[in-house]
Amino acid sequence: MTALALARSWRPKTFSELVGQDHVVKALTHALDQGRLHHAWLFTGTRGVGKTTIARIMAKALNCTGSDGSGKMTSEPCGKCPACMEIDAGRFVDYIEMDAASNRGVDDIAALLEKAAYAPSNGRYKVYMIDEVHMLTNHAFNAMLKTLEEPPEHVKFILATTDPQKIPVTILSRCLQFNLKQMPVPLIVEHLEKVLASEKVEYEVNALRVLAKAAQGSMRDALSLTDQAIAYAAGKVTEESVRGMLGTLDDAYLIRILDCLIAKDGASLLAVANEMGERSMSFSLALQDLSSLLQKIAAAQVVPESVLDDWPEAGEIRRLAGQLTKEEAQLFYQITITSRPDLSLAPDEQTGFAMTLLRMLAFRPGNGGSGSSSPAPSAPPANTARPAPAVPAARTAAPAPAAKAASTAPAPAPAPSTATSAPVAAAGNSAERPDWHALMRQLPVKGLVQQLAFQTELQDWNDSAAGVRATIVTPMPQLASEASVGRLCDALTAHFGKPVKIVIEKGEVEGKTVAKVDAQIHQEKRMNAEQMIAADPFIQQLEKEFGAKVVGGSVKPL
Repeated sequence: MTALALARSWRPKTFSELVGQDHVVKALTHALDQGRLHHAWLFTGTRGVGKTTIARIMAKALNCTGSDGSGKMTSEPCGKCPACMEIDAGRFVDYIEMDAASNRGVDDIAALLEKAAYAPSNGRYKVYMIDEVHMLTNHAFNAMLKTLEEPPEHVKFILATTDPQKIPVTILSRCLQFNLKQMPVPLIVEHLEKVLASEKVEYEVNALRVLAKAAQGSMRDALSLTDQAIAYAAGKVTEESVRGMLGTLDDAYLIRILDCLIAKDGASLLAVANEMGERSMSFSLALQDLSSLLQKIAAAQVVPESVLDDWPEAGEIRRLAGQLTKEEAQLFYQITITSRPDLSLAPDEQTGFAMTLLRMLAFRPGNGGSGSSSPAPSAPPANTARPAPAVPAARTAAPAPAAKAASTAPAPAPAPSTATSAPVAAAGNSAERPDWHALMRQLPVKGLVQQLAFQTELQDWNDSAAGVRATIVTPMPQLASEASVGRLCDALTAHFGKPVKIVIEKGEVEGKTVAKVDAQIHQEKRMNAEQMIAADPFIQQLEKEFGAKVVGGSVKPL
């Protein structure tokens, strides 16, 4: 006899068996117990979180007659009366499930609504469940508006969707909407332990964690993957067998990668990538897992108690949190998440993954990085634009004209000392200050915050043991919203390892902002490209023989 899939055999049949949706269960059970029922419900959420399951439990609760046949509507269906058993078996005539993906036209909805006018055949209510309701056409939605708003007393509608944004607001306003949550990994693991114990299958808890993570919040996917793992392992479900089945990599590979970065060992980094390639591992999943590990490390650096002792990798996370600086953890995380889309552009995924590792090594603060966890980074190489934190210096009283001239002159090379930023004197300054343009280019900010950073010039930099007070000038104060300034302060605070407060002043900048420099570079490139096109013999021949002309502004530099 063919065994029933775990996702089907373990489908909850009552509200008490439902996992992870307590907020929905509470609202529905109270409504059933108090007899305050709406005529239409909308359940939203990703696949496998319980939308159809809740619909079937609701149908049973509305039509349950109890084991003696005299029961009333209840939040605890008996599961033994004809209505409950027939709904579980999928043959109750008054519970109609319709897939809107394949029955999406106005004629399908019209036929359904026509039958809704008739009284139930066997049950107390006629329940219509329309799955993936967002797939209906606009005409179909319009056809059901009136009936959905004022259905017959014996009709209840249950709608389910994975994409509520595609449902017209006229439909949403006629339904009670419940958003079902994705299942967290610990909850999935707990449920899988219960399932496998009942099925008498041996397992390793770490194997269940891998399965729960791969399910991405879907309990149905977790049960289906567990079914596959049982067949794959042909016995005890181990972490090794599950990782082999899914093509995921062991955390040991991730730890080795970070250790190689700490040791600045590029050869070993490439060796790890080659070893992963030989095992046919998914490099996209590898970057996903690496970013997850780096997030835990970054959290451990700020909130040490966030690392739970029952994590298998807890000890390694604490060790790496002490060996990496906060800036390095943040930079590596940013590189891993931004490199995943680039894998499809690489010659092959392994090459793209290897380049990501080399990029992390190349851009590590302090000329490839160091294994020290000291918050003071070493001096950057001459060919990078990454500035290091400024160090307080004694106040010097320089004449104002000389100070202004110094601010426009090229910054001298940094001396071999703890002060790694080139000194740029300015009137009223109390300390050496960083190269503002280079600093703004390498800060991990995007969008409006980046636009604000690129449209500013540093006017004053006061560095003390308590923190930094930076005064900057911008000709575009509309960019300096409270939120944007706050995020720029946060980025600078993370970079320097001490509080940074920014004071915005409106005015024209004396020098050039990053945006102006970029615009000038682009203009020069465009002019050079236009000159090259004008000097091209083939273009000159076309102009001479056919009277052709190059359209102004159409030449763009590569």
